[in-house]
Amino acid sequence: MSRNNARSNPVVVIDNGTGFTKMGYAGNLEPNYIVPTTLCAADSKSTDKGIEDLDFHIGFEALNKAVGNYQINYPMKHGLVDNWNNMERYWEQCLFKYLRCEPEDHYVLLTEPPLNPPENREYTAEIMFETFNVSGLYIAVQAVLALAASWNSKKALELKLGGTMSGTVIDSGDGVTHVIPVSDGYVIGSSIKHIPLAGRDITQFIQNFVREREKNIPPEESLLVAQRIKEKYCYVCADPAKEFGKYDQDPKKYLKSYGQHNKRTGKDWKVDIAYEQFLGPELFFNPEIFSPDFTVPLPDVVDSVIQSCPIDARRSLYRNIVLSGGSTMFSHFGRRLNRDIKSKVDQRLDKSMQLSKDKVRPKEIEVNVITHPTQRYAVWFGGSMLATMPEFFKVCHTKAEYDEIGPSIARHSRIFGGGVAN
Repeated sequence: MSRNNARSNPVVVIDNGTGFTKMGYAGNLEPNYIVPTTLCAADSKSTDKGIEDLDFHIGFEALNKAVGNYQINYPMKHGLVDNWNNMERYWEQCLFKYLRCEPEDHYVLLTEPPLNPPENREYTAEIMFETFNVSGLYIAVQAVLALAASWNSKKALELKLGGTMSGTVIDSGDGVTHVIPVSDGYVIGSSIKHIPLAGRDITQFIQNFVREREKNIPPEESLLVAQRIKEKYCYVCADPAKEFGKYDQDPKKYLKSYGQHNKRTGKDWKVDIAYEQFLGPELFFNPEIFSPDFTVPLPDVVDSVIQSCPIDARRSLYRNIVLSGGSTMFSHFGRRLNRDIKSKVDQRLDKSMQLSKDKVRPKEIEVNVITHPTQRYAVWFGGSMLATMPEFFKVCHTKAEYDEIGPSIARHSRIFGGGVAN
C-alpha cells in the first residue's frame, strides 16, 4: 500500500504510562488494549543462541512469565522512558501482536509527559521512522489531549467549554500527579507542579492500614487486596472528622467485608474494611497523614499553579479544571476539589475587598472542576478524538520530512490551529 493511502487508514494511538499502556485506533471510544507497561526477557544463558532477542513478553504475559529465567523490566519511570531498547521491543509487540497492523500503512500518535526532554522526542522519532517505517508521527502533550477528552462531558457542554484549549489539567496516575496549566494549546512549563503522591501511594497506605489491623491476610496477597479495596470501596468524603463519627455510631452500616480463597493453604479468609475507605483518597487533601516530606494539599497546589501563571490567563484556568487518570476516579473527588479551590479563591477576593475598604469590588472568579466518563483513559481518548480530525495530518511529521531533515524535526510539536510548542 502506498503512503498516500495511509491517510485513509485509522491512526494508531498509543498512550504509554508508567503503570499501564493504552493502545487502539483513532475514532474508538475506548482503547483496544490496556496492558501493564512492563516487559520480561529471558536470560541470555538460558536461551538458544541467536533467538535471545525474540524471547520476551509484555503486559500481563510478562507479569505471568516473570519467574525462573525471565527478568522483569519496567521501561518507563515517572512518565519518562528509562530503557530505550526495551521500549522499542515493547512498541514492537504493541504494533504487531496486539494491534496487528503494518506500521508503514498508518500514521501514529504517541503521548509525552510535561517537560519531556527534546532528546527523548528525537529517540522516539528515530525508532518510529527507522525501525517501524511509519507513514507519519505526532507526539502529543498528555495535558492537551486530556483537555480535548473533556469537551463532550455534561458539565463542559453546559458551560460551553467544547473546543477550548485553555484549562488546568490534574493528571494523577499510578506513579505521579501533575498539575499542568494550558493556555490556547500551549503548556505553561514554568508553572507545572508535580506531587509525589499518586495511586501507588494510596495502595501502600491501605495495605499498611489493613495489615496492622487484620492478621489473617496472606502476606503474598496483601498488595493485591489493598489495590482491590482502593478500586472498589474508596471514596472522598466532605469532612473526615464527621465521617469517623458516622462509622463509630453505626459500624454495621458503613463497615464492609472482603474475602478470598487462599490457593496455597486451601482456606477461605475474610477482612473488614473500615476507615481506609475514605482515608485512602484523603492523602490528596491531607497528605501529612502519609508523608512527612510533602504536606501541601492538592487544592493548594492547584491554586498556587494558577496564581503563578500570567494574570490574563488565570480566569480561564480556574474556569476549566480537568481531571485525568485513574487516581482521580474516586467518588466525589471532583466535588471536594471544586469546593476547596473555590474556598481559597473566595477568601482571596474577600481579603482584597477588605484591603480596599470595599471601594473595589472584584468580579467573582468562576471555578469548575470537570469530571467525565472517560477520565480513566482521558489522554488516550483525547488522542483518539484529535486524530480523527482532518487537521491532524497537517500537524504530523511525515516520513519524507524525516528523511530530508532527520530526527530533529521531532524536537518541536505543531499545535492544532497553528503554532509550535517546545
